[in-house]
Amino acid sequence: MKLLFVCTGNTCRSCMAEGIAKKKAEELNMNIEISSAGIYATNGASCSLNAALVMEEMGINIRNHLSRQLTHELLENSDLVLTMTRAHKDMILSYYPSFSNKVYTLFEYIGKSGDIVDPFGGDIETYRACANEIKQAIDILFDKLKES
Repeated sequence: MKLLFVCTGNTCRSCMAEGIAKKKAEELNMNIEISSAGIYATNGASCSLNAALVMEEMGINIRNHLSRQLTHELLENSDLVLTMTRAHKDMILSYYPSFSNKVYTLFEYIGKSGDIVDPFGGDIETYRACANEIKQAIDILFDKLKES
């Protein structure tokens, strides 16, 4: 299975989700290829410092992460695409309606409502809260993936 997380710039939420999900897949010995991208990402940008710091608190190293732009090819080659917000999902589907069977918000896919708010520009506590919200969602996501 190929899982893709998507946010705006691929320097905060989606790269944290990628790191958390990779760790979870490793812990559960699940064979899932996990990556991330951003709708408006600049290719090759580093993750934000606060994202790297809160991931290190969780025992995850994302310091080598480089952002990348979401492309048709990435969407096509993914089995499941999870966005951080409804706006991200709507933007993707406005350009690529044929992918409606595999693009969901992370919360929608696990049966919750709402969005994962962008911590960009926030302090370490803002990033910590965001990372914890993502981690809780990914724990539920993996329970769902194990069942299928």
